[in-house]
Amino acid sequence: MKTGIRSNWSNAVLVCAKCSKKLGGGFGPKGRTPLAKALRKHLGLKKGRKGAAGIVEVKCLGVCPRGAVTVVNGAQSRDWLLVREGADLDTVAGELGL
Repeated sequence: MKTGIRSNWSNAVLVCAKCSKKLGGGFGPKGRTPLAKALRKHLGLKKGRKGAAGIVEVKCLGVCPRGAVTVVNGAQSRDWLLVREGADLDTVAGELGL
């Protein structure tokens, strides 16, 4: 028997919450917003499974770069991004295929 829940996501992006916490945000107009929240707002995505794409914070991805946040696009899981603090969100979204 197959059970599951559907989502409207075309893509799932994993953002390291530990990296975001170390930066104290680092994104958005004032530089205080975590990357996941800033990307969601920038792209106008709804939160949860009804959004067009999922941007999900996960505990730790184990890379821990200085001054950056580790991000993984689920559709391109071989290539991980290190997003520098204050990076342009249009560029980040483009690199993630969002």
